[in-house]
Amino acid sequence: MKALVTGANGFTGSHLVKALEKRGDSVVGLVRKSSDFSRLAETQIELIYGDICDRTALQKAMVGVDTIFHTAAYVELGLVDADRMEKVNVQGTRAVLEVAQAANISKMVYCSTIGVFGDTQGQTINETFQRTQKSFSSAYDRTKYEAQQIVDRSASQGFPVVSILPSGIFGLDDPHFMPVLKTFLRGRLKLWAGGERITGVVHVDDLAEAMILAAEKGNIGDYYIISSGDLSTREMFEIFSRETGIPAPYNAPKPLVRVVGNLLDIVGRSLGWQPPLDRERVHYVYDRCVRVDATKAKQQLGWQPRSVEATLKELVTSQLL
Repeated sequence: MKALVTGANGFTGSHLVKALEKRGDSVVGLVRKSSDFSRLAETQIELIYGDICDRTALQKAMVGVDTIFHTAAYVELGLVDADRMEKVNVQGTRAVLEVAQAANISKMVYCSTIGVFGDTQGQTINETFQRTQKSFSSAYDRTKYEAQQIVDRSASQGFPVVSILPSGIFGLDDPHFMPVLKTFLRGRLKLWAGGERITGVVHVDDLAEAMILAAEKGNIGDYYIISSGDLSTREMFEIFSRETGIPAPYNAPKPLVRVVGNLLDIVGRSLGWQPPLDRERVHYVYDRCVRVDATKAKQQLGWQPRSVEATLKELVTSQLL
């Protein structure tokens, strides 16, 4: 198989590239010239340079390709560039689909997010759930939802696209959570906001495997939730504590966190600075809860992920060696 991976240099994309090459597949990657390619250093990937909305670059990247894995996205919460997020997540997905349809691509796998379901208020849901939240919790929430609608319309018109909806993605080179874990392992993480916040967990390599299985076995237009399970942040740090002997951080008082988040939001907006905490992040910590069931992927795709605990223990062990 010859595959195109958009966002190939990213966290998810790079692990997918390595998984495909391990199978013996040839891989093309669409990337920006200004990107960091360190994650692809040991791969044989063919790189095509261009913006995700650059249809000429997309056409070049799709020559001879059987399957597209669309992982490129602007993933961030807080004080983001909403226009850029709209361009990458929505317009970029539209461009990939339109060029793929013109090129008669055999299969496309779209890396979506469980966030398209909106706030389920703690209810554990599967792929049949219909979003009830009318508003959007963030620009990321909105743009990924809009992109999913474009994907769904293409599927309804007969284009062979399947959607993978991962929960929280973890791995050794995770740019979001690993800095937090390293701070914890140095004994410097004394306080943490939202110990009861529920976090879904999937290992990035298990996500890559799910995407490959979806390309092989996924039904056109179907959603496949990809999650090993979920747990609270407090339970997560308890696992880390048992493995290391380092005390879990104390849970910061909710009223204090809300006040600090509001203040930093104001400062960040006035200075053009991305603070570590703001109103949007506080909302995700305390007011939004999404829980999911990945039974469909296990039964229909034959997906067999490692457990939540195994994933988290691997992260700790890698840092202690």
